[in-house]
Amino acid sequence: MTHMDYKYSLLGSAVDDYRKRPLLLQVDDTPVNLFAILEVKRELPRRWSTLGCFSRIRLYSFVFGLAVTFLIMASYILTGDKKGLLLTPSPFHFSSLVSPGPFAFNVSSVKDDAHIKLVVKSITSKVKFHSSRKIPEFKVLVNSEPHMFSVIPRKFQPGVKNPCWYEEYTGNITSDPYRTNMYARYSRRFRTEFQFLRNTFREHLIHHDGKLYRMRCLPYFYIIGQPKCGTTDLYDRLKLRPDVRFTTFKEPHWWTRKRFGISRLGKGFQDGYPVEDYLDLFDQSAYQIQGNLTAKGSGSPSHPNIIIGEASASTMWDNNAWVYFYDNTTEGEPPFLVQDFIHALQPDGRFIVMLRDPVERLYSDYLYFGITNKSAEDFHEKVSESLQLFEGCLTEYTIRSCVYNITLNNAMPVRLRIGLYILYLLDWLTVFSREQILVLRLEDHASNRKYTMHKVFDFLNLGPVTKEIESEITRSPASNTRKPADKNLGPMLPITKEILRDFYTPFNEELAKVLRNDSFLWDNYSTL
Repeated sequence: MTHMDYKYSLLGSAVDDYRKRPLLLQVDDTPVNLFAILEVKRELPRRWSTLGCFSRIRLYSFVFGLAVTFLIMASYILTGDKKGLLLTPSPFHFSSLVSPGPFAFNVSSVKDDAHIKLVVKSITSKVKFHSSRKIPEFKVLVNSEPHMFSVIPRKFQPGVKNPCWYEEYTGNITSDPYRTNMYARYSRRFRTEFQFLRNTFREHLIHHDGKLYRMRCLPYFYIIGQPKCGTTDLYDRLKLRPDVRFTTFKEPHWWTRKRFGISRLGKGFQDGYPVEDYLDLFDQSAYQIQGNLTAKGSGSPSHPNIIIGEASASTMWDNNAWVYFYDNTTEGEPPFLVQDFIHALQPDGRFIVMLRDPVERLYSDYLYFGITNKSAEDFHEKVSESLQLFEGCLTEYTIRSCVYNITLNNAMPVRLRIGLYILYLLDWLTVFSREQILVLRLEDHASNRKYTMHKVFDFLNLGPVTKEIESEITRSPASNTRKPADKNLGPMLPITKEILRDFYTPFNEELAKVLRNDSFLWDNYSTL
């Protein structure tokens, strides 16, 4: 059967029922699970006996309009239009996952908690922790991103702690150097910062042998995750040190999203942000390292011990774009991960990971990103649906395939996978050493900020600070805490917590084993 031979219909009952249920579809006469779906046509139940002629005409018009809408959606997907709908992978990129197989499921067919507990038991019985991932060769990475590797050198400026280098500037010094920067173009919030960069750009250019040069930098360290685990608080406290700088704003998400043209999740693709746009975000920090070169009359930096950080909480886990841009030759798993490219460019990079009890992280994530009708009961329903979807994927694919499956991830109403910390950590440890990754717990940070901040300072090889600065760093109020309206919703239901605890336990156990720290079991049931 070719791609053009697909015929789709909805397996459903009454209108009221199917509106509440996720889509269970069939291709021709064969049921297909959710992860193989490309196009959907909803068919309403027929109640012709109660409709007059005029009603039939209106119904025909409605169905025709609906069909046209879905045909347009399908055309985006089948033509691989990357500026179109960000719903499911193109079948031509995801062909190995299109096989229908014997499995079809309905996540709303059984709602009782006893059944959901059986679902969790089924999932945990399939959990295996071994990384058979093939590490891509350097030349393969270069061939996939030739421009990025042509811009960033293999060696950096000696005598400077942060990875920086001098790049020849061939543009017109009277024109705006940031006129094409995509961050400046699409982010109104940061126009003030870019205006400052424009005003100070020319005074930081270096003249050498009749040419102009600018200092470029990458981060010395990355705060890579996870969302709702205290990364903003850590970022805000580190910024208070005079020898630590960050990008122009906290989360550029370049490695995971912007370089692929994902501006906002669910909004489709735009033109990808080139690596030069990402490097521009470090210009203000580079100026701090560089200092007053005009006064010194040389290219030697005035502040060589300043370091730069980058704090995108998606870096550790988000590889959603892979299926659109890389060939699917690894049985549903990404051939390249974000860390492969970072390692190829910065093999000595340092990474900080902030984690918290994954059960509490998921509820915090739901409250923060949810828009309307939030409640403990609604959260419980969304958790139940997500667990059933995850189990459905595991009947056919490996756990890594499911974690990196964009169709599954878009379908799940809550982000269960972000709390599977060990799966992401193991993948990072395939390219970076354990000594290059500092893993912290939000619970420890909340109870003893001085202790965790000193661990971070030691990890980044930072010297002592004055008592006044240390007091400001450790005593400042927590950042990005739960909103009062969300606090009023109260905690999650006890049964939800019990189900999630059972789901995350085997993953926490492996995490504690790898880190050799039983506090990552989260068996004291923290309520942060």
